[in-house]
Amino acid sequence: MTIEDHLLKGDNVDHQHRTTKTSGKFATGQPDAVLVHYTAGRDALSSVKTLLNPKVKASAHLVIGRDGKIYQLAPFDEITWHAGASSWQGRNGMNKYCIGIEIDNAGRLDKQGEEYLSWFGKAYPPGEVFEGVHRNERKPTYWHRYTEQQIELVEELCELFLETYPITQILGHEEVSPGRKSDPGPAFPLDVLRDHLLNADRHEESDPGEVLIPREKNSETRGIITASKLNIREKPGIESLTVADPLGKGTLVKILKQENGWYKVQAEIEGWVSGQWIST
Repeated sequence: MTIEDHLLKGDNVDHQHRTTKTSGKFATGQPDAVLVHYTAGRDALSSVKTLLNPKVKASAHLVIGRDGKIYQLAPFDEITWHAGASSWQGRNGMNKYCIGIEIDNAGRLDKQGEEYLSWFGKAYPPGEVFEGVHRNERKPTYWHRYTEQQIELVEELCELFLETYPITQILGHEEVSPGRKSDPGPAFPLDVLRDHLLNADRHEESDPGEVLIPREKNSETRGIITASKLNIREKPGIESLTVADPLGKGTLVKILKQENGWYKVQAEIEGWVSGQWIST
């Protein structure tokens, strides 16, 4: 895929649906962020139609279907209405700063007996259900899974945006509107995706920022070392003795336990590493 004149080009891109709900052009130096959402709809096309409805005060730049089809509703140099009441790092009204990506996904599911139901009553099979803890909550709940193709497309799109626009942040709606919104939710690997794209060459002693590992309840988690060298220690804590030579970047490890931001991992040897330097 490519971007030409603020339009996405590719065999899987649909330009037949154009929204009139925009607020003019981005200011100079914008957009500098990407905001990721789920549609909470029945399917991609129904969500597109909802976003085009003049009675619905919402719009977005892209809708990504579960089959990999992408609908572009507005050029990337126009402000769309996807963030609503929102703020991040001292800025309010994130529509003015963000490209909005809507991913076809039902969102939170409610388990009733053996069924997993969406808010609109559709039942989803267990294979499409993710059980995990939302970043703004404490207990695991059920969510509609994203397809691998959707996740790969979001990553590819964000790479294109980084090449084309002054993008410095990739955010979730749940982060800029906490308590009001819960998308894209724990079924989408947002922290891992942006860590791969924005922090590819970090070193253990540099400022890591916050990196979380999305993991499903009761599932085995494997991760990849992202620091150039990462000390593996006897106990969780920087004061603890190392138990082996540092693990190199790209080493695959099995995550056994989490404790206060540290991860007990298993490679050729077991030990503790800072969780800031693991991507799954």
